[in-house]
Amino acid sequence: MKILILGSRDRYEKYSPGPLADPAWDISFFPRGTGDAELLAGAGDAEIILADAIAPVSGGLIAGMPRLKMIHSEGVAYDKIDRAAAAERGIFVCNNKGCNAAAVAEQTVLLMLAWLRSLTAGDREVRAGRQIEMKERKMVEGITELGDCTVGLIGFGDIARAAAQRLRAFGCKLYYYTPRRKSPEVEAEYGVDYADLYGLADRADIVSVHAAVTPETTGLIDAAFLRRMKPGAFLVNTARGEIVDNAALREALIAGTIAGAAFDTLYPEPTPGDHPLVDLPASCRDRVVYAPHLGGITTGSFRRAHRNMWENAARIARGERPVNIVS
Repeated sequence: MKILILGSRDRYEKYSPGPLADPAWDISFFPRGTGDAELLAGAGDAEIILADAIAPVSGGLIAGMPRLKMIHSEGVAYDKIDRAAAAERGIFVCNNKGCNAAAVAEQTVLLMLAWLRSLTAGDREVRAGRQIEMKERKMVEGITELGDCTVGLIGFGDIARAAAQRLRAFGCKLYYYTPRRKSPEVEAEYGVDYADLYGLADRADIVSVHAAVTPETTGLIDAAFLRRMKPGAFLVNTARGEIVDNAALREALIAGTIAGAAFDTLYPEPTPGDHPLVDLPASCRDRVVYAPHLGGITTGSFRRAHRNMWENAARIARGERPVNIVS
């Protein structure tokens, strides 16, 4: 069976549970960003595509692959895959649901603590020989403990649930928002209360984004939402940058409408240095914390993801239905 892999060969050699050496697989590797014409010329007869989660899989590519049976994201996100084109052909689109939930939940808590404790600014001040000055300033300004915060979770899938489990251990009060409320049993299990979108913004000291990118969630964190947040609250995004209106959030940070933000993801990616949420005025620069989209890329999450992808590839080879179908 022929497989087109859009992504890093090094990752597959490190994390795949053995199939790369299996003679049953005819594998062609292409780096992310390779044009459709080159992909079709090199592997247009492939039956499976395994794709980096931020690598586009276009309708044109799908249309040009007559034997294609499955497109599988290497991660959880699948918004770069033209699902409508795949559905028209009856091609499975799959992801690695839940494989990185624990990892991203850890990153979420890390960013919350980093923001509350002024971690990046503190690191800079110590390196500059201004340790005691910052310590004395923070004693006057005050430091809020995570356990004293009310956290609002936007979305309540695998990652948000894993985050809720960890945040409960800190003693946080937790709200969540999804378009459809979860059952009382689920709410009790995770210790969360439901709020509508603006109700969550009104209540939360920390708003944490965990929704998937869809037409409905793109730009969900907009000017209207930000105006409803508390002036002392901050936003954490470990989901996808497309969910945030960059211009609206930049304006809110500069105006002080919200206290700050912490990001694992920004749109677009790769993120340029002149990005509107990176190239900020000095007046608000220390109120933002960044990570380079490391949340879900732990060794454990990659091993789980690659095992799942190859198990799904084997199902396709046997004529079986794969798991974690999103389209």
